[in-house]
Amino acid sequence: MATAPKILVITAGGPYPWVIINALAERFGGTEVALEQPESKALFLRRRARKIGWLETAGQFLTMSVSRFGKRFVKAREAEIIQHHGLNTEPSPTVPVTPVSSANGEDCRALIAAIKPDVVFLASCRMLSRATLAAIPCPVLNYHSGINPKYRGLAGGWWARASGDHDNYGTTVHLVDAGVDTGGILYQAFLSPDPRESLLTDAMAMAAGSRDIAIRAVEDALTGRLAPKASPLPSVQRFHPPIWTYLWTGLTRKVW
Repeated sequence: MATAPKILVITAGGPYPWVIINALAERFGGTEVALEQPESKALFLRRRARKIGWLETAGQFLTMSVSRFGKRFVKAREAEIIQHHGLNTEPSPTVPVTPVSSANGEDCRALIAAIKPDVVFLASCRMLSRATLAAIPCPVLNYHSGINPKYRGLAGGWWARASGDHDNYGTTVHLVDAGVDTGGILYQAFLSPDPRESLLTDAMAMAAGSRDIAIRAVEDALTGRLAPKASPLPSVQRFHPPIWTYLWTGLTRKVW
């Protein structure tokens, strides 16, 4: 009997990553999860401020705070997406889960060395450092909630809708390099955004339409058929919209 391939998914957890993880686990029997522990908010904010300044960071933090408060108001829409697409958003009892400090922690590297995965797949986790990437001897793939390279980074679905760029609402599975979602594109799912989506439901709606591209990318990695490609789209790194942009767009364009 052939040995099942070993897939290690690194994730910070959450409902929409488990949609992708469970799809991989159903297709590939040897799927395991390295579960990152939450990062300190202070550390996150300091790192963000070094990139874009404290004013913009404060505005983004307010949007993130409003979003956390608003989750209760989108539960019905999220439940509708889950039911309509038959999504499994809970950790599967058949998938081993190992807590790790972070994707770049020594414990995560030790887990990779012990499991010896055929593919490492990232789904909503911290960026891998150059040192971590150098320590992984197999292909490293990432699932991104946005169309690369135009919507690299965060809130790709929201930015596409806010820009009226509905043709580029979707997701990307790509190879991982040291940049922010800059690795070679493997597959993309171009989806039609429902007008009921919001900053809080985009990720779930997009995951629902992206399980197949995650599976195909892993299959290619396992069979040595990875074929990364470039895109003619402009390359832009996105962040959460600052509160003033989020509210103005919502009030004037009904894009929340």
